[in-house]
Amino acid sequence: MAILTWAGLSATPAGAVEPVQISRDDTALDLTATTEIYAGREGAFQVSTAPGTDGIVRRIEVRPTSETHAGDWAVFALANVSEEQLERVIVAPHFRLVRSKLFWPDLGAQRILSITPSEGFALDREPSEEADVFRITLNPGSVVTFVAELATPELPQIYLWEPDAYKDTVNAFTLYRGIVLGIAGLLAVFLTILFVVKGTSMLPATAALAWAVLGYICVDFGFLSKLISVTAGDERIWRAGTEVSLAVGLVVFLFTYLNLNRWHTHLSYATFAWILGLGLLFGVAIYDPPIASGIARLSFALTASAGIVLIAYLGFNRYDRAILLVPAWSLILVWLFGAWLTVTGRLDNDIVQPALGGGLVLIVLLIGFTVMQHAFAGGGYGQGLFSDLERQSLALTGSGDTVWDWDVARDRVVTIPDISIQLGLSPGSMHGPARNWLPRLHPDDRDRFRATLDVLLEHRKGRLNHQFRARAEDGHYHWLAIRARPVLGANGEIIRCVGTIIDITEQRNSVDRLLQDALHDNLTGLPNRQIFLDRLQALLVLTGSDAVRPTVLAIDIDRYKQVNDALGIAAGDNILVALTRRLRRLLKPQDTLARLSGDQFGLILLSERDPAKVADFADAVSKAIMVPLTFGNREIILTASIGLVSWVDQQQDATGLLNDAELAMFRAKKAGGNRVEPFRPAFRTMGTDRLQLETDLRRALERKELSLVYQPIVRLADAEIAGFEALMRWDHPKRGNISPAEFIPVAETSNLISQLGMFAFDKAAGDLMDWQLQTGELPIFVSVNLSSAQLLNNDLYNDVRAVLSKTRCEAHKLKLELTESVVMENAEQARLVLDKLREAGLGLALDDFGTGHSSLAYLTRFPFDTIKIDKALIRDGSDKRAVLLRSVVSMARELEMQVVAEGIETEEDAIELAGMGCEYGQSYLFGPPIGYDSVLRLLKERFPLMKRA
Repeated sequence: MAILTWAGLSATPAGAVEPVQISRDDTALDLTATTEIYAGREGAFQVSTAPGTDGIVRRIEVRPTSETHAGDWAVFALANVSEEQLERVIVAPHFRLVRSKLFWPDLGAQRILSITPSEGFALDREPSEEADVFRITLNPGSVVTFVAELATPELPQIYLWEPDAYKDTVNAFTLYRGIVLGIAGLLAVFLTILFVVKGTSMLPATAALAWAVLGYICVDFGFLSKLISVTAGDERIWRAGTEVSLAVGLVVFLFTYLNLNRWHTHLSYATFAWILGLGLLFGVAIYDPPIASGIARLSFALTASAGIVLIAYLGFNRYDRAILLVPAWSLILVWLFGAWLTVTGRLDNDIVQPALGGGLVLIVLLIGFTVMQHAFAGGGYGQGLFSDLERQSLALTGSGDTVWDWDVARDRVVTIPDISIQLGLSPGSMHGPARNWLPRLHPDDRDRFRATLDVLLEHRKGRLNHQFRARAEDGHYHWLAIRARPVLGANGEIIRCVGTIIDITEQRNSVDRLLQDALHDNLTGLPNRQIFLDRLQALLVLTGSDAVRPTVLAIDIDRYKQVNDALGIAAGDNILVALTRRLRRLLKPQDTLARLSGDQFGLILLSERDPAKVADFADAVSKAIMVPLTFGNREIILTASIGLVSWVDQQQDATGLLNDAELAMFRAKKAGGNRVEPFRPAFRTMGTDRLQLETDLRRALERKELSLVYQPIVRLADAEIAGFEALMRWDHPKRGNISPAEFIPVAETSNLISQLGMFAFDKAAGDLMDWQLQTGELPIFVSVNLSSAQLLNNDLYNDVRAVLSKTRCEAHKLKLELTESVVMENAEQARLVLDKLREAGLGLALDDFGTGHSSLAYLTRFPFDTIKIDKALIRDGSDKRAVLLRSVVSMARELEMQVVAEGIETEEDAIELAGMGCEYGQSYLFGPPIGYDSVLRLLKERFPLMKRA
């Protein structure tokens, strides 16, 4: 017990404290500011009292209750200015968050060991687990100085309370704390149950954070001391431990909820090290709670800061989880700011500490609502709240594609869902080793399937993109397509190959139908001219001289154009369909009917050999066409001009035979129509020049009379050679040079155009390689024109590949030029062929751009990479020429296409086009077409260093 002794008397002694005046109405007074702290006063402590009612200052001496006391004292004085005796309690809380500091914080302790008044006996301590409470009695008009023996040098707060008011305040806070504790407990239990039910990784992390918050407020609200016996020193350890738990829980929740381990492996290692370091703080908290608490508070602040950076980054990358976390994390930042204001003393009141505890519970509650949006099955998906990975999974499920997973290490193929069921097989039939698939594949596809997998394993890179046929249980074959990527192990070997496998049977059938439509007339369903000639040629090859002798009929409907113009296209089409049905009724299975052009039909007659019967058949055809047709309450009578020819010359091919039939048909038409005209050799004199030219052209290919010249294509920016256009020339031994405008149409109608085209492509590729061998690698290209007959030829792609393989010319150095009219003849067939040529690496140029009526549509529909502006547009003298050219060039640049301007006449035009952004020019201004040797000399002059390089 402290001992009070009189040291002496003095009128105005030094060090006297000023008393705090209290009255009956003062229910609560903060004595912290008026209390004087004396630290390190070991032994007896002497202090001057506040002047009494008589004005005398006295000196008292107080001795500590223990010999080990550190000598920390607090002195304050109270003056009762009322006329009645006052009962009060002095309260010093063990822990106060206000001014507890961020580093080495004050975690609470017993504050006051005893209080000795300047008169009377030592004060009695009231029982309390959260504060040091002493009851005092002040007589009317008395002035009493109190000396408090402190357990620690810090005294965060000391209050003077009216007993009933203090009791009411304690009860109010107890009610609030009970409500908050109840909510926190229910929330922690609910999240734990939810984790047990759903089992997703974010739920245990959220539940752990909720339990950490519950533990913190249990210590902060003093609930722990009601459960177990806790001393003031133990409470500091518990408080530091719960703060470390909060820091760990926030890190784990942030890492788990945002699924950060999927972004980078090093981020997982850093987070693991962070959590491990915080885990070590639990041991530090036992020996030095302030250090553990300070580090935990710093970690909490750093986690909140890192979290806002991650949420902002992932939110801008449209990661839905990050966006959903924004409200809860904003509340964490607000709570963190309020906590900083509190521990630094900038926010000082008795409400802020329990309010921060309630704020933690509110944060966990908001986080729990966020997490539950993902917890309920379909709930997140229904709201569109899912991550990129989940979105991709939904897209794969929605597309109906089947996952194809080949575990290479175990050689096991699995498909999800099971593709065996789609093929009508028993479940799991297609699972197992990859070799088990071979018996189910089409015999023509087995070796290719095996080779594709072997190449993938050998190269250990690339993608698997393979199509094959698999036999279903009903015996039909399904087209399947596998698209997969290999997964490499640590040793660089393929350990897995994962992708999708889809049934493309319908797509393949559609392509086959398109190709079928390309060879048949869409209106009547009859074979077109090409199929007609193919069949006729096959018959001529297979039949002997004395066996079947086919007769060819060329049938042209008289005045069909007038009927079409008068009644409309729809009526004309219906008439053609009706005539097709009539003609088919006359045929036998071995006969062939085809539609050669708009109103012209071709017929191969095999069922009749006798000339008289052939003539009767031709008359029957004419009469069938003359049968009246009723359309729109109108009767229409049509006639036909028919030419026929029988095969008698074994040296004649299908084209020649059809030409003879058409000559007879033209003769019938000139005679007035509505007649059957047999072919006579005299008819050929009508087109002697044309036929002679065709014959000479055939021989020209054999005698190598055809050659190529090359017109330069220059870059407008520096007038440097960028390439050449290959142009064909014919040096006739008698007529001299024949213009392409004269012999190209003959070649197109005589089935020679494909041979001429491939000759030009082969010669251009060979010349380009010869130039490069003599001058070195050249930055130039060569353009070759492509005709409609070539484009519709199914062998064009294979022929081009064969030329490239033979000449070893790089595909990207060759361009194929097509006009709009060529593409329009069969747009769908042209698109399929051009796509394959483009995939092979060849450039594609749309020639004569600006002269057609639908060129813009073809720019987007077909894979052209270059447009050649027609010279008519370049030489246009109107005021709108520049606007039109600038629009064309700008459009081409936006479509990432190159532009070549043809027919540039002046340097001013070239400069103007270059300023518009046009890359290339071609005209006689830059040079006329020149031969092979001239091109070689030009290249050696323009690129002198290429060979040496």
